Amino acid sequence: MTSRLAGKAAIVTGGGSGFGEGIVRKFAAEGAKVLIADCDEANARRVAEATGAQWLRCDVTLSADVKAMVDAAHERFGTLDILVNNAGIGHLPQALEGLPEDEFDKILAVNVKSIYLAAREAVPRFKAAKKGVILNIASTAGVSPRPRLAWYNASKGWVITATRAMAVELAPFGIRVNALNPVAGETPLLKTFMGEDTPQMRAKFLSTIPIGRFSTPEDLGNAACFLCSDEASMITGVAMEVDGGRCI
Repeated sequence: MTSRLAGKAAIVTGGGSGFGEGIVRKFAAEGAKVLIADCDEANARRVAEATGAQWLRCDVTLSADVKAMVDAAHERFGTLDILVNNAGIGHLPQALEGLPEDEFDKILAVNVKSIYLAAREAVPRFKAAKKGVILNIASTAGVSPRPRLAWYNASKGWVITATRAMAVELAPFGIRVNALNPVAGETPLLKTFMGEDTPQMRAKFLSTIPIGRFSTPEDLGNAACFLCSDEASMITGVAMEVDGGRCI
């Protein structure tokens, strides 16, 4: 490993599984001190024990939990350099008018409000330090929406626009903000997007990805490491596809 994140302190929300786990593993391998913030305590503990990361139970939709998360990073590491807003949920494929209101509210809370809450806590600290990196995990769904996933698509479109708006506002303070747009991946959310995990449904999804495979946690970890490292010091406001050509 090149230790590209040596000396950096990072928070990864939803770091106990899926893409978040891939990001935690890559960051830790590259020398970062990582705080996993996840509502799934068992998985957060598992990944922390495997990587040497710290962990904290956190509901990213609650302002008190998010404040405690950012405070904990500073208390444990003495600083915070990187915030990865990875936590997210989807909904089963269905007609847009059929999604229950409580599910819609939860999608907005986890995919949208959590980024606002995290920024509200982290940005003042980044401004004081005159540096910092925020990485938001969006989706190809925000660029090239699939039918019957309307409200998930819309939430990820919001993430992309928020990323660009944050980037242009925060650049004068030395803060970079980027996003990653993964295609459907080998994570616990895959079945949610497909509706059912069958060979036929997998083949249908894979037929839309020119490279011919799903995104993996390792793919997201590698891309996240680059965008959060000093190698990407001139890159801000980018929503980079990690999608095997899906959005071409």
